[in-house]
Amino acid sequence: MGSVSQAYLESEPVKGARSLISELCRQFYSLGWVSGTGGSITMKVHDSSIPKPQQLILMSPSGVQKERMEPEDMYVLSGDGAIISSPSPKPYPHKPPKCSDCAPLFMKAYHMRDAGAVIHSHGMESCLATMINPHLKEFRITHMEMIKGIQGHGYYDELVIPIIENTAYENELTDSLAKAIEAYPKITAVLVRNHGIYVWGDSWISAKTQSECYHYLFDAAIKLHQLGLDWSSPDHGPIQVVKGVPSVDCRMNMSKKARIADSNCNGKPFPRCIVLDIEGTTTPISFVTDILFPYAQNNVGRHLSATYASAETQDDIKLLRSQVEDDLKQGVIGAVPIPSEDAEKEEVIAALVANVEAMIKADRKITALKQLQGHIWRTGFENNELKGIVFDDVPEALEKWHASGVKVYIYSSGSRLAQRLLFGNTKFGDLRKYLSGYFDTAVGNKREKRSYVEITDTLGVDKPSEILFLTDIYQEAIAAKAAGMEAIISVRPGNSPLPDNHGFKTINSFLEV
Repeated sequence: MGSVSQAYLESEPVKGARSLISELCRQFYSLGWVSGTGGSITMKVHDSSIPKPQQLILMSPSGVQKERMEPEDMYVLSGDGAIISSPSPKPYPHKPPKCSDCAPLFMKAYHMRDAGAVIHSHGMESCLATMINPHLKEFRITHMEMIKGIQGHGYYDELVIPIIENTAYENELTDSLAKAIEAYPKITAVLVRNHGIYVWGDSWISAKTQSECYHYLFDAAIKLHQLGLDWSSPDHGPIQVVKGVPSVDCRMNMSKKARIADSNCNGKPFPRCIVLDIEGTTTPISFVTDILFPYAQNNVGRHLSATYASAETQDDIKLLRSQVEDDLKQGVIGAVPIPSEDAEKEEVIAALVANVEAMIKADRKITALKQLQGHIWRTGFENNELKGIVFDDVPEALEKWHASGVKVYIYSSGSRLAQRLLFGNTKFGDLRKYLSGYFDTAVGNKREKRSYVEITDTLGVDKPSEILFLTDIYQEAIAAKAAGMEAIISVRPGNSPLPDNHGFKTINSFLEV
């Protein structure tokens, strides 16, 4: 955006944004986010005729009573951060106007994340959440409903927020905030220890919604901690002392059987996170090939007929249509055209069944198939027609790792729904309380390095080598190792033979880890 006319500065989009900031600041003051002149807010002036990077930026001033600000008190900046318009001075006892000390940090969010608005809160919850353990560099929480309000996250996901150290002056935080944004590509917030939080979104609504969810989660974590409960674990059970804390048995919360098998308290370091494959690793291959796949194949038509009009099934059909169109272009064997949406229901279902059967027969690892299978299997588990099977050593190992403070995740070509169904319905009970999150083909093919890079970025570890990946597939171990992870190959009955001189450690039981 070139030079800005006075007429545009007085236009409705600019006036509306000015009024909105003053209104939000009054609301945030009532929440305790911007008391004592602390905290700040900034947003872009939405104008569809102007490219987003060039849109004007409005910013609240520094050192003023946020609850008493008027629309005319805002600073107007260009897309690159140059001040275009400043508020007029007010008589004593008001201080001379000064642009927010947060401005350099706000600009990092604008430039590095294409944000539409940024909120800086001094809410007490955001401070205390960083002070409970002054050595932690991240705040982690999972299995809380309000996580769903954070962009890109669901209830079962682990939310990770980096914590940077506070400085005497706000602008000195700029470099460390930028490094955190770069190191955690999926985050929408950075915590500042003993200080507060920066939250951004693609609009003011997104930034506000997420800020409310973050503060809720911080408050929940503080209250759980006060109750002696662990907010970062899936089951939010009693806080467990992990290795490194003197004079405490790190196995105190394990069952007797798991304690006997435990090898963590002998001084041998554990990975920070463990990522598990399912088929041939946690679960016999035969369960997938002889039970799950046939169940899905035999029930495709029944499932589609019974749920055809639902939004979920229509979404499944949309994905399948797109996949089949690509398959037909590529000449994939077994692909048949699917009639248009206005065709008879039975014709559409018949074509869908034919394509799905061909996909299952070819054991294709594609999202369209896996999503539908997950929905079919859900019905099977709900009707007690299916029961999840895991090897006998799996529950003991999961309990041991959980008690040792290790975060465990699943990465499978099956959908995240299917993963949760399997581990939530086993003869050992619901094992999901030991799992911090799930990954499927949405992050990429399991034999490609970039998929494991994506998982590493999501988990937010300092080094990929802090993650251990367990799989039965040599090519998957190669890809994980190329991404910097540690990899161990699981040797189970029914698994395919490994190549000679494969170079990986192998185990027959998780209790060997």
